[in-house]
Amino acid sequence: MTLNAADLKELELALADRLYLQVAGWHLYLGDAGLAQTLAIECAARLDQGAGVCARQALEAVQVPIGGGPTRLPLARLVPAGQLRDLEEVLEPFCR
Repeated sequence: MTLNAADLKELELALADRLYLQVAGWHLYLGDAGLAQTLAIECAARLDQGAGVCARQALEAVQVPIGGGPTRLPLARLVPAGQLRDLEEVLEPFCR
């Protein structure tokens, strides 16, 4: 399943304001971190697998650079567990 440009942008905006990564109690929303578009693209590539699988695989696929160096972590390791369900809810309308 592929999304047209308008739907992809809609998904990106939904992710930017709703999802965040958490570090030491601080919440950094994906839009502020510059990760919403990357996650939207990863999700769009997996929508045919259903919201649950899509969400998990996309969060693992997005690699976040840490400390300005060569170290990268999957976004899944930086997003609180409750945010996974939020991501699934955002993706459900796009999976239909």
